[in-house]
Amino acid sequence: MSRQLLLTICVVICFSSLTGAADRPNILFILADDVGQEVLGCYGGQSYETPHLDELARTGMQFRNGFSMPVCHPTRLTLMTGKYPFRHGKVTWGDFPKTEEPFTWPNLVAESGYSTYIAGKWQLCLLGDDPRHPHRLGFEHFDLFGWHEGPRYYEPMIYRDGAVRDDTLGHYGPDLYVRSLIEFMKANREKPFFAFYSMAVCHEVTDDLDPPVPHGPFGRYDSYPEMVAEMDRNVGRLVAALEALGLRENTLIIFTADNGTPPEIIIRADGSDLIRQEVVSRQNGLLFPGGKKKLINDGTNVPLIANWPGKIREGQIVDDLVDMSDYLPTFVELTGGKLPAGRKLDGFSFASRLLGTGKSNREFAYAEEAVLPKPGGVEPDGKSGGLRWVRTANWKLYNDGRLFHMREDDQEQNALYASDDDSAKKAIRQQLLRAFDALDAQSPSSGD
Repeated sequence: MSRQLLLTICVVICFSSLTGAADRPNILFILADDVGQEVLGCYGGQSYETPHLDELARTGMQFRNGFSMPVCHPTRLTLMTGKYPFRHGKVTWGDFPKTEEPFTWPNLVAESGYSTYIAGKWQLCLLGDDPRHPHRLGFEHFDLFGWHEGPRYYEPMIYRDGAVRDDTLGHYGPDLYVRSLIEFMKANREKPFFAFYSMAVCHEVTDDLDPPVPHGPFGRYDSYPEMVAEMDRNVGRLVAALEALGLRENTLIIFTADNGTPPEIIIRADGSDLIRQEVVSRQNGLLFPGGKKKLINDGTNVPLIANWPGKIREGQIVDDLVDMSDYLPTFVELTGGKLPAGRKLDGFSFASRLLGTGKSNREFAYAEEAVLPKPGGVEPDGKSGGLRWVRTANWKLYNDGRLFHMREDDQEQNALYASDDDSAKKAIRQQLLRAFDALDAQSPSSGD
């Protein structure tokens, strides 16, 4: 091989590598806490103002069929592993299976050369017991409040890279989380980064501390509308920071939530008694109580918005099914990584939908009841009990036999049973039963 030809090949390879690196986006992933679709204006919500999120939807892509588990820990377990909760056997609240630690998407993204950071909520362990846990799961740096250890809002208890911060007195937690995210993005603007904002809002204050966490400046805790306003304001702050740093054009923003809106929240403490306030939201002219903790649509159908200027075409509203297991393969594909050989996942990448080159291969979405026991509790593992469902965009089947036509009955008021099926509904039921069978054919222990 001539010296000139060798030089030409080297130049081509180097140019291709640089081009590939430039095509990989920074990613800002925002996971709101306790926010159903009915909260956002872009989904027909009328009780709250969400201008920054509505603008991201207007200038990006909005998914109708984004789904979560009905509560936070099973959602986060699925999100981090790409596998449904029952795959992991018996896992308690605030626990994460050690065998899954090397295979989380932050670890896989970091292997592709990304700097990784998380701020806000963790909940996959008690950080006081295991302060390095986020590092093992792939986050280079973190600022996370101590779940069930201290406040998350006013004068929060925050672990920074494993040590409790001493600079939070007089400060509001969400302000600190956003400030830290901006500092991370600024420090890493010359290389690809993955910033995960695991929001504290719009979850109520921690309810099992004695004495209760301190009230805010108004002599009470934040109301649900106030937290929604804070959520949207902070999204706007992060978008503005990306623009100021010159990073907006090469940053993909994805916003979703861990479960539906709560039916009530703690509004103040009266001594050791916690006073709660009902949460009811108006959407498209109808009133809806929060559906958190339930497998109904209002408990699991969450907002999903993606925005990447110049890459995601504006004004798209899509019907693709996406559930929490899909984020791991999507993030790995977008960052140019590879899934571990032979590893079985429940998730399907929806990167092709985001980039306009195709759609997800997902045929049905899945969710299950929270059957995870509290630490020290004795309850069955996820496979041996609990209500669950599989669904398409139009039809939803529970494992107790109830079938719902979601296009006509999204509040699930008119259950259809096998004894009443005509030939068309029988075929639909059989299709969804086969989906259950496909899930159960892979036991929890065979997930790798």
